[in-house]
Amino acid sequence: MSYEIKQDGKFRFIEEGEGETLVLLHGLFGALSNFSDLIEYFRNKNKVVVPLLPLLELDLLHTSVGGLQKFVNRFIEQRNYRDIHLLGNSLGGHVALVHILKNPERIKSLILTGSSGLFENGMGDTYPKRGDREYIRNKTAITFYDPRMATDELVNEVFEITNNRIKAIKIIALAKSAIRNNLGEEISQIKQPTCLIWGNNDTITPPFVGKEFHRLIPNSELHFIDKCGHAPMMEVPEEFNKILEGFLAKLKSPAATV
Repeated sequence: MSYEIKQDGKFRFIEEGEGETLVLLHGLFGALSNFSDLIEYFRNKNKVVVPLLPLLELDLLHTSVGGLQKFVNRFIEQRNYRDIHLLGNSLGGHVALVHILKNPERIKSLILTGSSGLFENGMGDTYPKRGDREYIRNKTAITFYDPRMATDELVNEVFEITNNRIKAIKIIALAKSAIRNNLGEEISQIKQPTCLIWGNNDTITPPFVGKEFHRLIPNSELHFIDKCGHAPMMEVPEEFNKILEGFLAKLKSPAATV
């Protein structure tokens, strides 16, 4: 399914459907395809918004978690979204966490899946390695429980990024920024209802990370999905969507609590 990419000033984004706003933030090697099943399911219930994050377009000084958060904040203000359900995967979850801590007023709920911010088993100290497609294939495959999810198309996307010197430098800068920007006990300040959806076989942000987020975020619920890695919304979309739908349904009541 392809969607119209809209433009508002310097911001490019997808906006599908009507209803409460569901904003999706992708990860370090993320793309719109990561959310295709989620968009298709929730566009009939929500206004689903996916900003194209400038992971490789910011100047090097601002190529960081903080730089991306500022971009997201400007985007939300430009579009004047309110009562947002903010969902982030991997690095996108980290950006969502920083955003809700700095600018909580427009956020109704938070959804994290495979989020960095506490611990991330990154891609290893040697990543990204240029010029070795098989290395990239193996590194892409460990994102998933089922290595067949690392399709040729996905591997080629990652390979193209890592084989470009400037892009590779920016990817490394973002990965290092995520490691440095450890939120720790700070996230206990989050007041919004929070849904944590984690793959039981996530090797990048393992299950104990989801448990630690659950311990630290006061108003949170934690769901594990078996036979699932770092990107549940891609690998097991039906189960992911069912959990998310249930969480959002509970928030329909003004007095709802998780």
